Amino acid sequence: MDFLVGTFNTPQLFTLRFCPSSRDEPASLRISHVSSAIGKHSWLSLSRACGDSTRTLYATAWTEPPSLAAYAVDTANNIRFLNSQDIQARSGYVCASNTHLYSTGGSTGEVFALKEDGSIGDLVQELSFASADAARPSSNLHGDFGGLRSGAHSVDLSPDGRSLYVADIGRNCIWTYSIDITSSSGSDSPHLTLGSKHISPRHNDGPRHTTPHPSGKILYSLQEHSSMVDLFIVADDGVALTHLSGVQIIPEDEDPKDYWADEVRVSTTVPGSQDTPKYMYASTRGLKAETKGYVAVFALRSDGTLADERTLYIWQTPTSGGIANAIEPAPRSEGDGPEYLALTDSEEGLVMVLSFDGEVFKEVARVALGETDDGQIIQAATAVWL
Repeated sequence: MDFLVGTFNTPQLFTLRFCPSSRDEPASLRISHVSSAIGKHSWLSLSRACGDSTRTLYATAWTEPPSLAAYAVDTANNIRFLNSQDIQARSGYVCASNTHLYSTGGSTGEVFALKEDGSIGDLVQELSFASADAARPSSNLHGDFGGLRSGAHSVDLSPDGRSLYVADIGRNCIWTYSIDITSSSGSDSPHLTLGSKHISPRHNDGPRHTTPHPSGKILYSLQEHSSMVDLFIVADDGVALTHLSGVQIIPEDEDPKDYWADEVRVSTTVPGSQDTPKYMYASTRGLKAETKGYVAVFALRSDGTLADERTLYIWQTPTSGGIANAIEPAPRSEGDGPEYLALTDSEEGLVMVLSFDGEVFKEVARVALGETDDGQIIQAATAVWL
């Protein structure tokens, strides 16, 4: 099982090979290849497989000026740069449909058309999240990352590709958009049309990331400041949200002010099966190095709602997570056995694989990305499984 990891401080892409345990061997994780990149890639997003099995990797690029990058993934160890496009401000997140690439960061965002080979084409639309209500400046010890922590931070597509969700930390809201899949560059009709600006349930939430249930009927929103995950019912129009419930993802006796939540994901299912995700996973980071982070898991019903608002398990991470502690569930080829998640850490440059057997998390393997020539720890950012 292979996956890719970007970093916060080096122009590299790491290919990692994870081997689950067998009767004779414990689980293992190793670096199988290091590819040169055009910049620091904080966020990675993988396209669906094409007919020839080549997939395209899209990445935020912390370059000057800021940009987005596209790479062809011919094999796990053959990552080929396609092209890049400059953007208005540092991006926190990218996602792609078969035809378009979406990016947001701070007060701006972009939509680009995609070419047949997966490279990034013409700019289709620019987005502005600025409003009369100024974004709340970040008071985080780690700084504002070029506006990412006081503005829009993520962008996610609905499963049917007809809606877009933007989590905005500073404006404490989720922006929803409807997508005109027939529009193109130079078209009279915009590709994205604003549906709503959905203010978070609490004044101190700070929506960082969202992820939809495969049914498209539930949207999960991770709140960076309050360490909550909120569930929203998505209306048939794909853009109207109704708050359903919210759960804390750190232990009850911990203070959210000591943490900044990072990621929410649902478990994967076997391709072609009628299964639905069993679990919702969420991770937090400690604001200070002495405060360790957490990964929490909740049981889901088949419709994506919570089976219980109590956690099944909360696992304390070995470090604060630095500016990472991002989780990414691994694909599944069979229904039985534990679920695996990649966990990235920028504090010590670790990449770990966790297992969850329905009862407890276990760290089953880890590897350090190493150091730069001048002795800096290579800071693991996010992972995508191939």
